[in-house]
Amino acid sequence: MIPVTKPYLPSREKLDRYIDGIYERAWLTNNGPLIKELTQRLEAYLGVENLLLVGNGTLALQIAYRALNISGGGPSEAITTPFTYVATASSLKWEGVEPVFVDIHPDTWCLDPANIESAITPITKAIVPVHVFGNACDVEAIDIVAQRHGLKVIYDGAHAFGVTYKGNSLLSHGDATTLSFHATKLFHSIEGGAIIFKRKEDLERARRMTNFGLASPEEITDIGINAKMSEFQAAMGLCVLDEIDENLKGREKVWHTYEAAFKDKVKLQHRNHSASYNYAYFPMMLKDQEELLSTLEYLRSKNISARRYFYPSLDGISYGRAAGSSVSRDIASRIICLPIFHGLSENDQKLITTSVVEIAASDLGEGVL
Repeated sequence: MIPVTKPYLPSREKLDRYIDGIYERAWLTNNGPLIKELTQRLEAYLGVENLLLVGNGTLALQIAYRALNISGGGPSEAITTPFTYVATASSLKWEGVEPVFVDIHPDTWCLDPANIESAITPITKAIVPVHVFGNACDVEAIDIVAQRHGLKVIYDGAHAFGVTYKGNSLLSHGDATTLSFHATKLFHSIEGGAIIFKRKEDLERARRMTNFGLASPEEITDIGINAKMSEFQAAMGLCVLDEIDENLKGREKVWHTYEAAFKDKVKLQHRNHSASYNYAYFPMMLKDQEELLSTLEYLRSKNISARRYFYPSLDGISYGRAAGSSVSRDIASRIICLPIFHGLSENDQKLITTSVVEIAASDLGEGVL
């Protein structure tokens, strides 16, 4: 079975050298030298400041909410998108913040700034947009709304590693942006994540929160948990970062192969032309859910694993408040992502493109393309 994604595995020899150093130092966690090195190198590579490594991308969201006083201070709401992975919303609910789902733009599939203001209430504290599939949100329009109403902005940038906007890092927008370094992501540390803060004081508060609220071994200044990344995770991250350009080129080649095969035949995401793209996903929109299901079944019969992203639309889950999500529900019912990862062979790429064309030409898939 051709998987929809596959973790990038860097040089084993290089990873072994990092692990040898960990064994020699016997320093496995608690802000060791590899954590410090990875932090510095990621800030340099991404062009950002105030980066904090954490144990995973969901913890990154939770710590960001706490550090920016979105959670933990009485009833609160945050406006977010229903077209995203469930962690964006469940992390809010877990922290006692009610997710309020407003609709997405029908072409970009990102949170539509035009829908935000009507959903704001006296207990709204934040906007939590998502750079869906690495496509940059309309950051200027979102910032205008946030400033007008005194709201914090926390971007879920799980898909947006390395993306730039008008020549600078997209990840520097908002009061904070969170990243996921899960094994299936473009850049990974097996498990892991990061938060990039606008203000250094928020970074320092968050740092204490990831280490039980300790300001020093004998001083507790904040409510905290254990959200630290380990040295072993950092070792993998450093190796993957060494080879990130090769990984990107491999994904980009696959993405353009698909684009050439399906452009003008199927609806693709309208990309923000002021931003770069990292080719982390190849989503395509089909005519309706029936054709989507037929396509998935046919691809499975050819040993190709495609996947629905993001289904169901989160306005239909048991928590949160829906403030209009008809576009999201429609799009969530019609989108699949094709396999894309470094090392996907040309033969497999040909099988995938041929199979999609075949199902389109059949009675089951009539109208797919």
